[in-house]
Amino acid sequence: MSRYARQEILPQMGRERQERLRKSHILVVGAGGLGCPALQYLVGGGVGRITLVDPDKVERGNLHRQPLFTEGDIGRLKVEAARSRLVDLNPDVEVTAIAAALDPTLAAALMSRVDLALDCADSFAVTYTLSDSCKALAKPLVSASALGLSGYAGGFCGPAPSVRALFPGLPKTTATCATAGVLGPLVGTLGAMEAQMAIAILAGIEPSPLGQLVSIDMETFGFRSFRFDKAQEPAEIPFPFIGRQELLATDILVELRPIEEAPRSLRADALRLSVDDFPGCSTRLPHGPRVVLCCRSGLRAWRAAEALRPTWAGPIALIAAGEDQGR
Repeated sequence: MSRYARQEILPQMGRERQERLRKSHILVVGAGGLGCPALQYLVGGGVGRITLVDPDKVERGNLHRQPLFTEGDIGRLKVEAARSRLVDLNPDVEVTAIAAALDPTLAAALMSRVDLALDCADSFAVTYTLSDSCKALAKPLVSASALGLSGYAGGFCGPAPSVRALFPGLPKTTATCATAGVLGPLVGTLGAMEAQMAIAILAGIEPSPLGQLVSIDMETFGFRSFRFDKAQEPAEIPFPFIGRQELLATDILVELRPIEEAPRSLRADALRLSVDDFPGCSTRLPHGPRVVLCCRSGLRAWRAAEALRPTWAGPIALIAAGEDQGR
């Protein structure tokens, strides 16, 4: 009983809300710079069950911002190494590890079993995939993103607007932490903030962080917060992400990854094009009910979709296939 004593004496918590945490089940996508601190505080706080999804292995270049891991974990699957540490931290918490990349098919299957999703992947495609799934099931989503010395964390879906309501288009930059860099304390702060938001939502602490976004600038040490609970949802999802299992035989598949990036496409009959071939390429596409655009992260596919839309009347879907060369 003493494990959570410092939480339970808070007037905002108490025994009843602590019990809500114990009965809750969270999906955490990403065991990296955002996921490591979030996981530690969720497990330490007494969340009952966590399903952790991440396809990657621990690398030496991760350690400066992923303190859940050590030199001895290099080469191990992140989800397995994380589960070992988390069980040591709190054996009362059940942690399920899934070593896989999240796609819409997996997201739909997992979201039906959990109470809340935590987006710690810092991936364009994962964020929109989780948002679409959470919105469809009316379940809350906490999402964060970091780049360089700035980032944000926010509460979406459930009774609040989705990510698409606040961010209907592409991000302003295509840079990533790998290309632009990131400092460990920034993602640590954002990951801890995600855990705080998730605990508040699950325990029913008011005011709810759903419909609120907090941005951080670590260069100026500035924090800003605003509510977006009145943001308007788009009338329809213009370019939904789909899983590779959802490809239909009638789909026109366009592979935007060059040969050196993906020697094998998802399908032998895929068309090889680049984003520079859009717009105006609709005349080069065979007749078909749906165009599916495939790239590594989803960014090139979204740009190609925006360029194709004025001349293509049918549906357009996107696949973020990663760098697995079509396997």
